[in-house]
Amino acid sequence: MKPVALPLARARRLWLAAQRLDRAEPFGAGPEATRAAVEHLGYVQIDTINVIERCHHHILYTRIPGYRRADLRQAQSVDKSVFEYWTHALAYVPVRDLRFYLPEMLRHREAPSRWYADADPSELKKVLRRIRRDGPISIRDVDDDELVEKDHPWASRKPTKRALQLGFYNGQLTISERRGMVKTYELMDRHFGWPPRPRPATERQVLDHLLDRALRAQGLVTATSVLHTHARYRKALQALIERRVRRRTLVPVVVEGLEAVPHWATPETLAADADEPVLTHILSPFDPLVIQRKRLELFFGYEHLFEAYVPKAKRQLGYFALPVLSGDRIVAALDLKADRTAGRLLIQNWVWVGEGNAAHHQQLIEAELDRFERFQLARDEPRAGNDNGAPAGAVE
Repeated sequence: MKPVALPLARARRLWLAAQRLDRAEPFGAGPEATRAAVEHLGYVQIDTINVIERCHHHILYTRIPGYRRADLRQAQSVDKSVFEYWTHALAYVPVRDLRFYLPEMLRHREAPSRWYADADPSELKKVLRRIRRDGPISIRDVDDDELVEKDHPWASRKPTKRALQLGFYNGQLTISERRGMVKTYELMDRHFGWPPRPRPATERQVLDHLLDRALRAQGLVTATSVLHTHARYRKALQALIERRVRRRTLVPVVVEGLEAVPHWATPETLAADADEPVLTHILSPFDPLVIQRKRLELFFGYEHLFEAYVPKAKRQLGYFALPVLSGDRIVAALDLKADRTAGRLLIQNWVWVGEGNAAHHQQLIEAELDRFERFQLARDEPRAGNDNGAPAGAVE
């Protein structure tokens, strides 16, 4: 099939439309909007940094103007329409997709590979017995652990926490509730009302899922953008793409200026309208639009720098800079900090990038900053500390 040629501007707008950043309220409002957003995006990343609101709430707020933090808690703990698991990072993912994660859980059970890998199996059995008997627990419910030395920067000194993490990645436990970053663990089968468990997806079905998820949320895809951190599927993905091209359910695309990078899209995406967006968004550095840094640079000509772990003197944008999308361009990067005691949002650094300039964009950004500040400082749940035990706001 002959590739379709696309101007870069249209390719960029198709991606923004797929990310639902081109319209004001794409998922509606209330708890159902949270479920719909997670299902459409495929994942919403979780992170512990809270110099401003944590990224999972920020990502949802960007697409749900009336978003409340309680909506995510409702989806996770009451409706049980989203759950937590590892994608490229820890993330909220749709329960409807859970069977695509069961094979990964089985792989972890057979060969643990993270910083909990040396967890004592007897500790896990003990934790499972306790939860089965007494109900869900958080690490704060455990006060009788004999602390051990860390063997990884992100590891815990509490053997029980390592056991909880092992059970989580194995699929024996799930996170039934989250207050801030304090997680409550429950038996997965009991949380979801099993048995029976869903049947684990086959490798072919997992690959179909990864491709379909990317097509839905990215519009135009490359092999790298589909797989992200699933490189082991690269050869199989190429074969799947070729099959879909032969069936004409997928179309090869050449993007102006990116001719060396093969892209694909569905016929429906290529036929869709993609007008120039007019909204302004202050994005999380972990937003699905931003997290694949090389793709962001190709489409927007903007290289985002995440400098939280860079020495202060060497930072260019700031500790936790947020890209600002205005229309279909990244125009600025703002390093913000929520001063919750004073009840205000602090602008620690403002850097214009690309075509961004004060004459065209300052008023738009300041209006969005006003709305963003109201979201930052509105509380509908108690704030808890970081996973590592640091108090809220202890980020530098």
